[in-house]
Amino acid sequence: MQKFFTTTLLLACILLKTAAQTTADAGYTALQQKFVDLKFGMFIHFNIPTYMDADWPDPETPTSAFNPTKLDADQWAKAAKSANMSYGCLTTKHHSGFCIWDTKTTDYNVMNSPLKRDVVKEYVDAFRKNNLKVMLYYSILDTHHKLRPHNITQKHFEMVKAQLTELLTKYGKIEAIIIDGWDAPWSRISYDDINFEDVYHLVKSIQPDCVLMDLNGAKYPAEGLFYSDIKTYEMGAGQRLAKDNNIMPSLACLPLQSSWFWKTNFPATPVKEPSKMVAELTTLNKADCNFILNVAPNRDGLFDENALAALKEIGKLWNNDGPAPRLAATGAPIISSNLAKNKPSNSSWSDDMNIMDFANDDDFTTSWVSNTAVKNPWYEIDFGHDTEFNAIAITEKKPNITAYHVEYLQNGVWKPILTGNTTARVKIHRFSRVWGSKVRVSIDKADGEVSVAEFGVYNERR
Repeated sequence: MQKFFTTTLLLACILLKTAAQTTADAGYTALQQKFVDLKFGMFIHFNIPTYMDADWPDPETPTSAFNPTKLDADQWAKAAKSANMSYGCLTTKHHSGFCIWDTKTTDYNVMNSPLKRDVVKEYVDAFRKNNLKVMLYYSILDTHHKLRPHNITQKHFEMVKAQLTELLTKYGKIEAIIIDGWDAPWSRISYDDINFEDVYHLVKSIQPDCVLMDLNGAKYPAEGLFYSDIKTYEMGAGQRLAKDNNIMPSLACLPLQSSWFWKTNFPATPVKEPSKMVAELTTLNKADCNFILNVAPNRDGLFDENALAALKEIGKLWNNDGPAPRLAATGAPIISSNLAKNKPSNSSWSDDMNIMDFANDDDFTTSWVSNTAVKNPWYEIDFGHDTEFNAIAITEKKPNITAYHVEYLQNGVWKPILTGNTTARVKIHRFSRVWGSKVRVSIDKADGEVSVAEFGVYNERR
């Protein structure tokens, strides 16, 4: 009888946990759906680079340089409405570290400029008054405060958290926050230098329904969610969404003018053709992708006439015809540090130079490739000591693996974790936490060459 009650209780716990996870997944999918349904918005790059004729100005540019004498956020909002946009997103702080809100974290802010007005507040007020949603952009890379590679301290991390806390508590509901300058080849600030999981949980603890995106589309595979609630594509940098077979809720961004921040030649330089922007928007929307078009205010704090005219023409050519098609569930993104990164690894016989080190080098363009003579290839990570983990991600170069099993080494004994038959290129598995000194994936069946781009191991906070 006691065994019966124990078994029943165990089964009840499993069912409750499964139901809770299903509810959480449904809520997450609904949040992604709401974002994709917005379809079209305005990026607004306006900050101290506006006055330097450069997207990356001197980080010691004085605050006195920021002086928009005719700043009118209502003009921005009305221009967005004229294009039938549904939201805006403003650069609260770009890579050079100047904050255009009333922050207590640094003197390098708009209140010490000739303007002495909180631009973020004026922006959110104007856009909400015009029935537009509000999003914010924030850069992790900060050259003024020396938050850059090889210089990062705990004080920097505290500044990031304090600034994000201000932005998410002072200005009402923020639909989404776009983060930049993080884990990119040009910024070289890793998710360990400024811990992504800490930042993610901070944002969600303040505003649970705020979508967090990192502009990391250049690095991570299109088929999986890594360190972002939404896949992101910076089209101006050559990143392109696979429009015919995209499976992830996405965001694509592009400037209407020739670059992100205003330049002195903008008033006399043609902007991108409205008809081409509408064609791009329509195609992206059909592929579950929200399109954000950047329009750069000039040094007066106003949009140029050629930009205003283009936005009106876009509005004549395009209307939001309602919600996007229903999204498929993606599951939660990977947000934890990769415990396997650069750890000692081992494998069955590799194909020539494509040895095991390429599958945990934090580079999705390289791969460990199994020699074709091996019938059941295997790949493992050696932590060197017992390590706790509860999730793995196997990313193939091409989706050829169809059956596999994962096990871990504990006290010299290999123990099973899971068997899988996920045929997607990115195979993410979450399970109850285990302790082991090694973790191994063995390939039971593959329809072609076994080639693993990255084998990630994570200890998620749950």
